[in-house]
Amino acid sequence: MNRIADGIVRHKKSILITFLIIVVLSLVLQSLVRVNYNMVDYLPPNAQSTKAIEIMKNEFSQATPNAKVMVRDVSITDALEYKAALAAVDGVTEVIWLDDVLDIKQPLNVADTDTVEAYYKDGTALFSVAIDEDNEQSACAAILGIIGEDDALTGDVPGQVATQQNSQSETSSTMLFLIPIIIVLLLLSTTSWLEPVLFLAVIGVSVVINMGSNAFLGEISFVTKSVTPILQLACSLDYAIFLLHSFADQRKMYADVNLAMKHAIKESISTVAASAATTLFGFLALMFMQFGIGRDLGLNLAKGIVFSFLSVMVLLPALTLLLYRWIDKTQHRAFMPSFKNVYRFIRKIMIPVVVLITLILVPCYLGQGHAHFTYGMDVESDTSKRIGRDIAATEEIYGKSTALVLLVPRGDVAAEKMLCTDLEQIEHVTSVISYTSSVSATIPSAFLDDSITSRFYSEHYARIILSTDTESESATAFATVEAVESAAHAYYTDGVYMVGPSVNIYDMRTVLTTDFALVTQLAIFAIFIVLLISFRSLLLPFILLLTIETGIWINLAIPYFTGTSIGFIGYLIISSVQLGATVDYAILLTNNYIRNRQLLPKPDAISTAVGQSFRPILVSASILAAAGFTLAGTSTNEIIHELGLLVGRGALLSMSMVTLFLPGMFHIFDGLIGKVTYKANFHSPKVEKHSKIGDQSK
Repeated sequence: MNRIADGIVRHKKSILITFLIIVVLSLVLQSLVRVNYNMVDYLPPNAQSTKAIEIMKNEFSQATPNAKVMVRDVSITDALEYKAALAAVDGVTEVIWLDDVLDIKQPLNVADTDTVEAYYKDGTALFSVAIDEDNEQSACAAILGIIGEDDALTGDVPGQVATQQNSQSETSSTMLFLIPIIIVLLLLSTTSWLEPVLFLAVIGVSVVINMGSNAFLGEISFVTKSVTPILQLACSLDYAIFLLHSFADQRKMYADVNLAMKHAIKESISTVAASAATTLFGFLALMFMQFGIGRDLGLNLAKGIVFSFLSVMVLLPALTLLLYRWIDKTQHRAFMPSFKNVYRFIRKIMIPVVVLITLILVPCYLGQGHAHFTYGMDVESDTSKRIGRDIAATEEIYGKSTALVLLVPRGDVAAEKMLCTDLEQIEHVTSVISYTSSVSATIPSAFLDDSITSRFYSEHYARIILSTDTESESATAFATVEAVESAAHAYYTDGVYMVGPSVNIYDMRTVLTTDFALVTQLAIFAIFIVLLISFRSLLLPFILLLTIETGIWINLAIPYFTGTSIGFIGYLIISSVQLGATVDYAILLTNNYIRNRQLLPKPDAISTAVGQSFRPILVSASILAAAGFTLAGTSTNEIIHELGLLVGRGALLSMSMVTLFLPGMFHIFDGLIGKVTYKANFHSPKVEKHSKIGDQSK
């Protein structure tokens, strides 16, 4: 450690130049990173819908319908012209309309009303469109150019395009709002006008390097791109604060700034490393999710913590030594009180708080597992934007509508015909398009042109396209998926696959539910080991984890008790993020408690520890809460908005638990903590009394 500290101090200019070069390279590399806006791509390979998508890509030239186009005030002839125009758009692989399910040369009033009104109603035509994933933006732009402002474009692909357009501007907006808030919080907690700039510059460098390093991964999800910079910034600012506070303390003992910095590095590295390790393991637990978003986000957050740690321990000392004179010149008085006497208030309520938490702990634990969960991602519902207006306009006329594609083994035309008849009888299925229903079960496919048969048959599979009147995600939608699957299995024992928005979300629900227990247990176990090693105590890890986990349970139980829904992706991720990011508060208070307890009686040790810890915990939690609430306030994406809300609320709950509940636990279990902590050496009044008696006898 001495050699490392000496090297950093001696080569400060070289370090600065090296980091500048890496930052420039990272900025260039960022442009090479692809961003994936399709959540379905992150389902595991063994998911049924993933297999179905792979079969569709390999065996069929036509994709699954993934967009709806509604055109008002058109005749049948006009609608057919629109259909031809849409089919001619580059990137559109298929357009399905009424003429694909009925003979429109016959009077429509003799046809099945439900079938007709699924595609043509009140002079309005509704087309199902398949858009190629490589041309999503250009195809959507071309379609909007064809239909104009008064008509509507909705569906998965238009929703993804809207998400992409929004997220590109929202990340910048989030930073624009967040950075001034952080600067104000840092100015209140520091004594130099320059220090907040140094903190943000160093952590900003680590954020840029982290995002640039994704070029070696090739692709990240839009959730990762939106969330990682904000959480990395909020979670690792503490490291910089620890180092510079240590440097300020060392300068009081050493006139030579280089020597002071060497000691500051050696003194703070263990604290920063322990803090970084708990956060790191919390994020790494996400990588064990089957759902790929967890691996993607967990890896990026973990990389971010490592880069932040290296930047703080290497770049910040070098930069500080080059600018310390400016830091001295920009000193100002402390704006934030020291909070040394805050324990006078806390001691009056800490035991009642422990009693209250004990009473609500079990209900909150049970409640957080029984909230109403959503598993997918609703497309933009804000009617101030085009996609939101289009959704409202389409649903006003046609109601909810979702497309499903069913793949069954090819060859048994009779079974296919009977299956299609059964599918038409399933509640909420509004239309069924297959070879046997659209062409004829009596005409062999070999007698027809490939352009007709390839739409329904590949070498191994028959494709059946269904429309339902359900939304993408609901109990009704999932029941419809199960009913379709059950009907297919009645005729085919295996080789049955489905794909479509409802099926994808159905699979997400299955995968995410199994992911939750694993991720939570891994995060708790990893952080328990870190705490066990750090404190060498059999009891403290349990107390600290109970403190933070209770804050998490309260956070996640709020939707249950308020009767609101919660996205399961945010629910799953926050369990690791809140635990990893806020257990530092408990570690800081516990370190101060143990150190003071070796010198002082229990009440004085707890009082001093709370006084020493309250301000840094308040600042850290305020920054993380600001980051979360800013994400929630600036993002129109449901997943990011919800995750931001959970992070912000979780930071405040963790702070409250650590400053109000944890001191009460120390007060109650002080004696037992001393007994089961290795070399605790707690201050004992009896030892002090015997020492005084011994001195008097001498």
